[in-house]
Amino acid sequence: MTRSFLRDDDLTAAEQAEVLALAAKLKAEPYDHRPLAGPRTVAMVFDKPTLRTQASFAAGIAELGGHPMLVDGQLAGIGKRESVADVARVLGRQASQVVWRTFAQADLDEMAAFSGVPVINALTDDFHPCQLLADLLTVQEHKGSLAGLTVVFLGDAACNMGNSWALAGSLAGMHVRFGCPEGYAPAASVLESAAALGGSVTVSSDPVEATTGADVVVTDTWVSMGKEDEAAARRAIFGPYAVTPELVSHAADDAIVLHCLPAYRGSEIAAEVIDGPRSVVWDEAENRRHAQKAIMTWLQDR
Repeated sequence: MTRSFLRDDDLTAAEQAEVLALAAKLKAEPYDHRPLAGPRTVAMVFDKPTLRTQASFAAGIAELGGHPMLVDGQLAGIGKRESVADVARVLGRQASQVVWRTFAQADLDEMAAFSGVPVINALTDDFHPCQLLADLLTVQEHKGSLAGLTVVFLGDAACNMGNSWALAGSLAGMHVRFGCPEGYAPAASVLESAAALGGSVTVSSDPVEATTGADVVVTDTWVSMGKEDEAAARRAIFGPYAVTPELVSHAADDAIVLHCLPAYRGSEIAAEVIDGPRSVVWDEAENRRHAQKAIMTWLQDR
């Protein structure tokens, strides 16, 4: 059966560690491994705005010896002009893998069911697993290991990044805390799944309590794509969870700060934090390429 990477817990803990080790190897030897030589084509389909995802996948596919084929999701009209299943059948005969950045997780699942080739989640409304591989790779580089570390996700945790941190962090044996207002925690079903993976997951509405002693501080934009008209109200709700120097002072002395970008300085994160010495945000952005090269290589070998 063809393996795909649709959500973080599609990997076991051992497989996650294997992919992260491969990512570190590919980063150290960026041009020495060409599993997509031929070149094999990888279809990149984008229904949502993208910068890092498109750039990192296109560069990574090329470095692996493959050809990145860009498919404009709006022009393709997937699910409107043609069914997801029919598009999957077409792309599966043109490409060795399909990378899709879209809205509904169910559509991604359908693409994987009908394509006959590995499908990779490049972001849905529910999960962002490639970002989490990059995040974990970045933490591993700066901390040496993952198991036993405490990470706090601050702000709007009822989002794809919150869901993915719950799953991927637990798989890695980390203690994942969410500092968020009531009603803005990851999905209950995700928290239930995460609880069975290892590590631990806790939710607190007190941002100081959640941050105290944390090894890693993570945030994301409060105004996700499609919620722009809620911007003012969301800033009022999440204001106490902003990653400011004062809040970060409660974390461990050597804590690092992550943000998957785009970032809005003065909103969810202070400029002096994201541009300061604790920030590893630019390492994190670069590591999208290395982590995605690893998951593409790993899936191609399955």
